[in-house]
Amino acid sequence: MPTKLHNALTPLAVKNAKPGRHADGSGLHLLVKPTGARSWVYRFMLNGKSRDVGLGAAGQGGMSLSDARDKAAALRVKVKAGIDPLQERDRQAAQVLAAAQAAKVAGTTFKDVAAAYIAANEESWRNSKHRQQWRNTLNTYVYPVIGDLPVAEVETAHVLKILEPIWKGKAETASRIRGRIETVLDSAKARGYSQGENPARWRGHLAQILPARTRLSRGHHKALPYQEIPPFVRALHKREAVAALALEFTILTAARSGEVIGATWTEVDLDKAIWTIPANRMKAAKEHRVPLSPRAVSILESLQPLGGVYLFPGAKGGKLSGMAMTMLMRRMKVEATVHGFRSGFRDWAAECTGLAHDVAEMALAHTIESKVERAYRRGDLLNKRRRLMEDWATYCAQEGRADDHVTPIRKADIA
Repeated sequence: MPTKLHNALTPLAVKNAKPGRHADGSGLHLLVKPTGARSWVYRFMLNGKSRDVGLGAAGQGGMSLSDARDKAAALRVKVKAGIDPLQERDRQAAQVLAAAQAAKVAGTTFKDVAAAYIAANEESWRNSKHRQQWRNTLNTYVYPVIGDLPVAEVETAHVLKILEPIWKGKAETASRIRGRIETVLDSAKARGYSQGENPARWRGHLAQILPARTRLSRGHHKALPYQEIPPFVRALHKREAVAALALEFTILTAARSGEVIGATWTEVDLDKAIWTIPANRMKAAKEHRVPLSPRAVSILESLQPLGGVYLFPGAKGGKLSGMAMTMLMRRMKVEATVHGFRSGFRDWAAECTGLAHDVAEMALAHTIESKVERAYRRGDLLNKRRRLMEDWATYCAQEGRADDHVTPIRKADIA
């Protein structure tokens, strides 16, 4: 029977040991790698299995032989009691990690997660107004309630405290805020800062508490009946301002106001009477060609002497203010929105023309809902849309409209 080793190593032996495993006795071993690196290992038997647990570095700057023996002796006591040192070490490491994660979660506020989400995604948001709205609505409505609250502690009661005061009076804003809160909380869950169901989710949750938006407001833009548009256009001719021409151009092209205000001369081919709006300025992120009626071309020709980058320049340079057309309509005491003229155009096209439904929808740059039809539709019906827009311009000019010629506006007339 071999003699059991007991304190077989000496400090000098530890220092001069060659690569390999060197037993000290009672399960303690010195492990020397070919690189010269030294470490202490304790080997134990538990439940019929032999396992090694590292104790730490040995040699200069590491654990001494005496300390290694003491540590091995402490582990022998645990093994004798049926405790696996490796499992205990893993459990302790997991507890430390969990405590660190809990501390991190406790220190991560809703505002922290929202800022991280915006920073990660705002480059993909084409519209600068959309980016600003995210920040503004969170600053105004959300942060005062839950901005400094740990995101893991946000509950339904907090969300309702934000939404209920504005849900009826500002339905559209409230709905968007709810969606943004839900998105931020989803981001928090994905990053491991929260668990469980999203307290801002609508279906099956807030929908059971708050009235549906469709019951609060129709959500449509106020629009003039198409029969009242020709008199309104005639009234615009009496106003010598860029805003008036921009509004008439918006009506004649059935475009969105943002598309008109941001339009540049590089997008227009007056010879071919086509305005090509690039994809990055379109709601559907797809290039859109707009056929220009003679009147629309005449409006642009009248603005050419002003120069500049934009079709409709502002009084202080750059492009026309986003509120210019809206304020003009208010001064004219018209109870409608600029966007509402698209609705008037659509109603006129449906009731007063024999062209197919898709022609008007493409004129409005609406996406074809049917995936199958989208797959087979390659053209943009430009020729049919040109006829439609020319008929629309003729309709808007009826009842003794002013001369089709537009007198060029001087820079002093910009308003």
